[in-house]
Amino acid sequence: MVLKMGAVVSALAVFALALFLAPRPPAIGPQTSGDAGLARQVGDLADADGYQGLSVALLEEGRSRFAGLGTADGIRPVDEHTPFEVGSIAKPMTGMVLADLAENGLSPDTPVRGLLPNVKLSAPATLAELASHRSGMPRLRMTPQLIAGALLSPYTGADPYSGAGPDTVLADAAAVRAGERGKVAYSNLGMALLGLALAKRSDTTYADLLRSRVLAPLGMTSTVALGPQDDLPPGHATGRAQNGLSMDPWRSHGHAAAGGGVWSTAEDIAKLVGAVMNDTAPGADAATPRWSQNERQRVGYGWFTTRYGAKSITWHNGATGGFTSYAAFDRATGRGVVVLSNTDKPVDAVGLRLLGIEKSDDESHSPVTAVVMTLFAFSGLGLVVSAARNRVPDRLSITSRGLWALLLLFVARNAGPWDAVPPVVWIFGAGVLAVAAGLAVVRWPALPLTRSSASRWSWIRLALPAALLLTSGVATAL
Repeated sequence: MVLKMGAVVSALAVFALALFLAPRPPAIGPQTSGDAGLARQVGDLADADGYQGLSVALLEEGRSRFAGLGTADGIRPVDEHTPFEVGSIAKPMTGMVLADLAENGLSPDTPVRGLLPNVKLSAPATLAELASHRSGMPRLRMTPQLIAGALLSPYTGADPYSGAGPDTVLADAAAVRAGERGKVAYSNLGMALLGLALAKRSDTTYADLLRSRVLAPLGMTSTVALGPQDDLPPGHATGRAQNGLSMDPWRSHGHAAAGGGVWSTAEDIAKLVGAVMNDTAPGADAATPRWSQNERQRVGYGWFTTRYGAKSITWHNGATGGFTSYAAFDRATGRGVVVLSNTDKPVDAVGLRLLGIEKSDDESHSPVTAVVMTLFAFSGLGLVVSAARNRVPDRLSITSRGLWALLLLFVARNAGPWDAVPPVVWIFGAGVLAVAAGLAVVRWPALPLTRSSASRWSWIRLALPAALLLTSGVATAL
């Protein structure tokens, strides 16, 4: 009787904890601001599951309309003045800095080595090649620290770049081996290097160079590239993952030219889009498509231009740990769009639909991903079957299997596409593990520690999931 009561209590405790930790994908609430018609249109175009807040600008007929949907932090409504982390939308701004400097005597064909003579770069790339992702530099230098940060970030919410500064970027650029020059291959490292080279040439910081060359002339007073000690902008949005986990801001100021630590508002980015579209912005020539990436897409200095049927859209998007962004325009129609979100769900499709385009490539989650994460959630089922059939041989084995099931359940919680798969699936999976915990309590007294002398591998199978659970940020998630 005592064992049965212990089993029930154990199962209820596990299930209660699961309910507390269940994934809670953000959803846009009823809050709106700005243009009511545009807010309704965005609400119809956007799948609300997976978004917490959206700040949108639509430019047409020479004017800008703004709308906010949802909240900045679960409480405060979003509007066009709410600062968002914009990520790689900084890249076309860096391209504009280059184009503006080119109008004042700097040749885009200048080798980057000429501006950074003390950095031993393996790539003989030019400024133009860096700005157009044709330098041969890899996307990033994949160091153990960066790989670990990227793997853990979805579970801890931490900045995977760990606040990397200019010295880190220059060291990475010197350490990597360059690939094929002339071929368009997206490179965060290359764009970050370009920003540092242009700042060095101008004897200033990248943040000050961007401000003087692009932001100040356009009146973009709410756009900032943060330094390591700078406070976040007042009233800023809070970034979240699609499972509801709060994400730390990315403070990698060394990568500012590529999007690290850059914040802006829909109102400011609308000024940028409108001025580039009308050729009145400093360095607006950066948006001119110069090189082909494929049969549909060309690239200028930071800006991409993609054909959708008869339409050509000039654009860039951005994504950080808890934010996504999209800025684009159709020069032929004079229509532009800005979409900023404080979750990591892409917003490209929302922006394209506002431009009258149904995006051809499906942005929904792969069915395989949904199936795999569902299987992860129900990983405790095998333990239930083994226990019910009296196939669990010893305490070491049942503990090891339980830890692995818990680890997979945790991975599913943080990586699963819970905007596409109902979170109740995860809760049912946690319920299965709860049943397994109850059965384990019933069986526990009759089980030996191990059927035979435990091998080293047996202890590794026990220690590995325990270590992974610990390092995956369980404490942070709680």
